[in-house]
Amino acid sequence: MISRVGQAACRQARTQLRPRAGPTPVASLSALARLLSSLAVLEQREGKLLGGSLGTVTAAQKLGGSITAFIAGGNIKAVAEEAAKVAGVEKVIAIDNVAYDKGLPENYAPLLVENIKKGGFTHIIAGHTAFGKGLMPRVAALLDSQQISDITAIEDEKTFVRPVYAGNAIATVESSDDIKIITIRGTAFPAAAAEGGSATLEDGVDPKSETSTEWVSENLAKSDRPDLATASKVVSGGRGLKSKEEFDRVMLPLADALGAAVGASRAAVDSGYADNSLQVGQTGKVVAPQLYLCAGISGAIQHLAGMKDSKVIAAINKDPDAPIFQVADVGLVGDLFEKVPELTKKLKK
Repeated sequence: MISRVGQAACRQARTQLRPRAGPTPVASLSALARLLSSLAVLEQREGKLLGGSLGTVTAAQKLGGSITAFIAGGNIKAVAEEAAKVAGVEKVIAIDNVAYDKGLPENYAPLLVENIKKGGFTHIIAGHTAFGKGLMPRVAALLDSQQISDITAIEDEKTFVRPVYAGNAIATVESSDDIKIITIRGTAFPAAAAEGGSATLEDGVDPKSETSTEWVSENLAKSDRPDLATASKVVSGGRGLKSKEEFDRVMLPLADALGAAVGASRAAVDSGYADNSLQVGQTGKVVAPQLYLCAGISGAIQHLAGMKDSKVIAAINKDPDAPIFQVADVGLVGDLFEKVPELTKKLKK
């Protein structure tokens, strides 16, 4: 039996132990979303916005919070206005300076850092492209943050999914840094709609950093065929084609018959059969078209890392035990020098 004094003491203790009133978990999440602010780093070339970089906006949308786009280069106004129309973007920061036209990381990184500090952004997102891979590690170093590279999914504002060991394992990583520096795999985040937005335009901070790096020249392979990184159909050739002449004779007509982009394995590129810009794989481009048709490719793990997310994989190889058949949806065992021209002929009909 408890006395009145004891009962009063128990009531006081229960009051002290009772959780204080506070926001519900949903309200807390809403408040957190308002605090998030993402900066999507867009790419441009020769005054044209690269559509492939709009996947950064899609990734930012998955994070929640406000989304700002960043673009820099000479005569950038038209590109900035184009970026302002991208769905989901609230503001576009534009830097009009020809020094940033080629995206040299040595001067682009200090530029980006100055604008990150001014804007107080929590997430900086760029594509895992040659531009992003050169730029973002420098930005991370200047901000003393750990970069999270080549992510394929976002679980929450601090937890991300990325492939490791050439895609044979998937790692879920969590970052405690105040500023998250992220590059995204383009095939995992579709490009945001180029229309539907009405973002405001703002001039950014230009530190005009001095750099000893100078742009000299570039030699790009130009083609009327679809861009390899974004094509819906890709035709790819490997070392089994034996020479550049045979590669061009066999694979190019097939690509034209399908309206496909042309790709190649690293072995074919190293042997001089195809240009380096056509390389698909761990050390080349990562693609995920609706159709990936390959011939003379055995299926090394490094090549699979660049194309195994394709919707339909078709393979032609004379070796029935080739590893490529383990991932192919459709396989044809035979001599590619006979089968590919035959297939091309039938497609043209």
